[in-house]
Amino acid sequence: MISAEDLIALVRNYNPKTNAARIADAYAFGFEMHDGQTRQSGEPYFSHPVAVAAILTEQRLDDATIITALLHDTIEDTKASYSEVTRRFGTEVAELVDGVTKLTNLQLSSRETKQAENFRKLFMAMSKDLRVILVKLADRLHNMRTIKAMKPEKQAQKARETMDIFAPLAGRMGMQWMREELEDLSFRVLNPEGRQSIIRRFITLQRETGDVIHRITGDMRHELEKAGIEAEVFGRAKKPYSIWRKMQEKDQGFSRLSDIYGFRIITGSEEDCYRTLGAIHQRWRAVPGRFKDYISQPKSNGYRSIHTTVSGRDGKRVEVQIRTRQMHDVAETGVAAHWSYRDGVRSENPFAVDPAKWIASLTEQFDAEEDHEDFLEAVKLEMYSDQVFCFTPTGDVVKLPRGATPIDFAYAIHTRIGHACVGAKVDGIRVPLWTRLKNGQSVEIITAEGQTPQVTWLEIATTGKARTAIRRALRELDRGRFIKLGHELARSAFEHVGRKVTDKVLETAARHLRLTGRDELLARLGSAELTAHDVVQAVYPELASDDGDQVPPRRAVIGLQTGQSFERAPCCQPLPGERIVGITYRGKGVVVHTIDCDRLSEFEDQPGRWVDLHWHSGTHPAVYTVTLDMTIGNDAGVLGRICTLIGEKKANISNLAFVDRKPDFYRLMVDVELRDVEQLHSLMLMLEAESDVASVERYRESSPVHATTG
Repeated sequence: MISAEDLIALVRNYNPKTNAARIADAYAFGFEMHDGQTRQSGEPYFSHPVAVAAILTEQRLDDATIITALLHDTIEDTKASYSEVTRRFGTEVAELVDGVTKLTNLQLSSRETKQAENFRKLFMAMSKDLRVILVKLADRLHNMRTIKAMKPEKQAQKARETMDIFAPLAGRMGMQWMREELEDLSFRVLNPEGRQSIIRRFITLQRETGDVIHRITGDMRHELEKAGIEAEVFGRAKKPYSIWRKMQEKDQGFSRLSDIYGFRIITGSEEDCYRTLGAIHQRWRAVPGRFKDYISQPKSNGYRSIHTTVSGRDGKRVEVQIRTRQMHDVAETGVAAHWSYRDGVRSENPFAVDPAKWIASLTEQFDAEEDHEDFLEAVKLEMYSDQVFCFTPTGDVVKLPRGATPIDFAYAIHTRIGHACVGAKVDGIRVPLWTRLKNGQSVEIITAEGQTPQVTWLEIATTGKARTAIRRALRELDRGRFIKLGHELARSAFEHVGRKVTDKVLETAARHLRLTGRDELLARLGSAELTAHDVVQAVYPELASDDGDQVPPRRAVIGLQTGQSFERAPCCQPLPGERIVGITYRGKGVVVHTIDCDRLSEFEDQPGRWVDLHWHSGTHPAVYTVTLDMTIGNDAGVLGRICTLIGEKKANISNLAFVDRKPDFYRLMVDVELRDVEQLHSLMLMLEAESDVASVERYRESSPVHATTG
């Protein structure tokens, strides 16, 4: 365990004016409070708070944060009280310790409503002082470093929580080094075989190719010297988890990955950053689409750097980051740069941002009456996603999360523009509203008087601001329609379990779900914020879990008018369990599409033909055909074994056609009859795992729309 003197020495390295006596007092108080307590490893418990404080000295943080780290478990786990901490160490430290305690007690895996309520309170508290997050992240980092002392099931739970919540949070706060270490420590627990496999392949690669990093670093230094640029060059191999993620995202093996090395160039000025970029691109070929200029368009956490990927003569790609020393400090410490000290005074880094502004930008979107669930969803979307930068026709920059669509862009400009949106042009070309925007694109929103938000936009929008505004508008504009649709959903669901839907039943369900009354329940059911299963379970929990009889195909879709028929569109072959929308045809009924079907763009200008539909929540028979595009090995018995595997998944093959025959493989289209999308996913996962299956995809028809009976 680090002694008080050694900890103070670590602080003095960057802050000679530190109040050593105050830190020593906090050390002694924490030691006394935790006396007799031990960690699962058998070490004294106080070794943990001391280690957390030491991690924070690496970020050059102020005395109050270091003291908070030493005391962060005292109020929760010892006899120390808030008032006692206030009396001995002041209100600032007491509030920080209390904030960390609240964050520790937040049940991140609890029911959504409770989680949302806690998240709202927490974010309101954190907007005053984000140092509680820095202490909590350091706390989680030390716990992950020492996780082997925990039971295996506890290790898995903590690692999953770290991977899902704390690692993305560290990245969003700009602390990329911490994000990478948290991910790697979690990866070590969740997939030790995968991690070891990647490490072994790295060793083999290095044995075959030599020290690539040393060779490329030398080449880069030589090019910079020729250009007369003074700069430091560092190279490294990507972390195992980063490599694993690339393999999963690109569906490639290790040997086919090219950009597994990263290089960082630290220059003396911003001008030298761009001169360095020119020198690198002059020597090596730039990879199209892999250039990002975060100097002219910095991230919201203050991150500035130029990113480019170049390709050498051997075809291997390497990623290069170019930045100044001050930019590098912010890139390493993120929002912690706001509190960092150098030589006893706050470091005046012009690129450090006020982290409270980031939280404030989220919380100001929502008034006090907004639903907790909406707030939670928005926070998660904004916090755990990278940003893209797009331009308005007048050249203004709009920052959006990665994956944002023109709908999000419209609402980012103004709620009124979002509500009236009927289309969009990206770089002058008309695109569907669900198009994913990319960095640097120019976006023009097309509006029309009388247009109102559509319920399908909830599936298209990705930002919390857009989804919140759409929900609010839909509740105001379409409340009556949602109540009517919700009543139909409720009637069908209750009939399915042999019960009648009455006003009393609905009032009871609303009370159990903590809603204000019957109409709010039905409106939420109709707008897909509640499921029919939730409503039935609230009143008849013993019946809700019972599958009961299968849903007849003629009653499979809810939301049709009396006597109206439906057909499944062959272009997307929708399955029960998927979000769907209907397009009306005169004399033909309704054709049902999946919400992401490309063919829907043909009806974008005909909102009157769109119908909000839902699949019945019950169990469906396996009569819904889906076509699988498969490539399998051309060996004896392979096709028979594949057919047997499909049968074992209770899926019937209704048609099989060979598309291509080669000496080594067959490509074929297989029509299978399924009950729902869950069965489809299960079947495809099983087929993907089969060694003789080279590829399997859900076939999507690209020809014009022709309906087939479902």
